[in-house]
Amino acid sequence: MGDVGDSLWGQILLYNWMGLLQALLILVIGFLGARVAGRAAARAVQRHTGVHEATLIRRLVFYLILALVFATALHQLGFRLGVLLGAAGILTVAIGFASQTSASNLISGLFLLAERPFQLGDFIKVGDATGEVIAIDLISVKLRTFDNLYVRIPNESLVRSQVTNFSRFPIRRFDLQVSVAYKEDVERVRKVLEQVADRNPLCLDEPKPLIMFQGFGDSSVNLQLSVWGRRENFFDLRSSVPLEVKKAFDDQGIEIPFPHISLYAGSATSAFPVRMVDGDAPEAPEQGSEKGR
Repeated sequence: MGDVGDSLWGQILLYNWMGLLQALLILVIGFLGARVAGRAAARAVQRHTGVHEATLIRRLVFYLILALVFATALHQLGFRLGVLLGAAGILTVAIGFASQTSASNLISGLFLLAERPFQLGDFIKVGDATGEVIAIDLISVKLRTFDNLYVRIPNESLVRSQVTNFSRFPIRRFDLQVSVAYKEDVERVRKVLEQVADRNPLCLDEPKPLIMFQGFGDSSVNLQLSVWGRRENFFDLRSSVPLEVKKAFDDQGIEIPFPHISLYAGSATSAFPVRMVDGDAPEAPEQGSEKGR
């Protein structure tokens, strides 16, 4: 009897080990196959869509195949899939009620996928966050700001907020506010600004630079210089044009005014005394001091 029991126990152990090895082999091969299938599906989709859609399709195919492989491995170990599916359904309902925010973000991610307001690599602004889109998931979008910070924005916030895409179009316009003194000839100032735009290699000839009259300020005539540049050169254009305008105004003797403040004592008091002091001459004694008495 003892020999029979030992033989039966050995067969059970051998069967379990064989099933475990087969399940492990299914998981390894299935994982590799899921990665290959996900990449192949992404390449096929990217020919007709963008990187955003290709990335989501790759992840969807990968996790779907991985779930099927995991279910097959459990079946190999002797688990009944009907019971597991029932338990998974109950667990999914419970998790759905407990994580309504995640479900809202998931639905918002589907809206973003259909609308495609931005893609990977675009520079966008959402609220106070501005940066490059480095990841687009069904739950959130990840940004890398200009000072190299990582920002995660839920999809629900993106759907409800105003999103500015700086990379949507190939060219952008830079507007520079310019103020000159009232004594300056406005036509002469316009010609100087046109020369600055013509000499700058980053300014596009078409659309042509535009100089607009903005109004009369408190101490200046206000103009606006609008120039167009390519998207990839925008920051260099934004930095170079103001410096070139300042240099051109200095070379041409065009005055850029600054605020002046006048002080009045009022009718009940006398005016403030004004005294011119020569830098080389000794300073006169103050009134009321011992030397001035």
